[in-house]
Amino acid sequence: MGADRRTGAGPTATARSAGRAPSPDAARTASLAAHALAWAELLRLPALFTVPGDALAGAAATAPAPNARTLLAIGSSLCLYEAGMALNDWSDREEDAVERPHRPLPSARIHPAAAFSAACALTGAGLALAARAGRPALTVAAPLAATVWAYDLGLKRTPVGPAAMAAARGLDLLLGAAATTGHPRRALPSAALLATHTLAVTAVSRRETTGGSPLTPLAALATTGVLTHLLTRRLSPGTALRSTLGAAYALTAARPYAHAALNPSPPLTQRAVGSGVRATIPLQAALAAHSGARSTAVLVATLAPLGRRFARTVSIT
Repeated sequence: MGADRRTGAGPTATARSAGRAPSPDAARTASLAAHALAWAELLRLPALFTVPGDALAGAAATAPAPNARTLLAIGSSLCLYEAGMALNDWSDREEDAVERPHRPLPSARIHPAAAFSAACALTGAGLALAARAGRPALTVAAPLAATVWAYDLGLKRTPVGPAAMAAARGLDLLLGAAATTGHPRRALPSAALLATHTLAVTAVSRRETTGGSPLTPLAALATTGVLTHLLTRRLSPGTALRSTLGAAYALTAARPYAHAALNPSPPLTQRAVGSGVRATIPLQAALAAHSGARSTAVLVATLAPLGRRFARTVSIT
């Protein structure tokens, strides 16, 4: 083929340009993309899809449908969750330098001060959004934020770490109920189930870099079975959605837990933790369906494939 008369492009010109350095614009674009990917890793972007279902399940326990204040609760939950992610890596930066040198902070792709500043800003934004949703929402969001910071700055290294993380998830669900109707006590049973699941996942995660005893994933497997039973018992005609979502929850979490129990190696333990985190979404959807909010349950369930899609690019743990 001949050269384009307007540009002079052709085989020879192409060959000459093949060895050229990238243009400044291309280099800038590549740098921005790499920086964005580093922040996506720091904030565990796929795990973000497990957050809206907390507030929506809480709202479902107290009202027929979510309202504008529920959206504020979701925004608050997202901010506080991501604050915890940034603070977690800031707190673990020395440990990660040994065990996970590829993480954004030890690999110097994000400065520790930037991660800490992000945690502070996101916490402030989360509390501000909760305040906009009303005093009951702020009353729940304040201890939620305190629990997140206490966990990341010290509790996670103590025996009460899993309980603290479980409390944070339970409070996050209650935040949705408090914002929607101002009556979070009605959502206590749903919060207890979600907190129990989180307790099991967090207990397994404490060994994801070293492996360990098969007892912890075995206990998590048993917990999944109990929660599935509680979600699906006393089914009546017309409750097929709840049954389906309960089964989805069990299938997502149970098999990886079983594999980790049979071989508690770091790779299988990490896989079990990732599956446990992803199982949070069908659990939230099942809780909404259990409360009779079918539309909310379907909405929450649609977040699961989105989380799986992003998990192919960025690790969920």
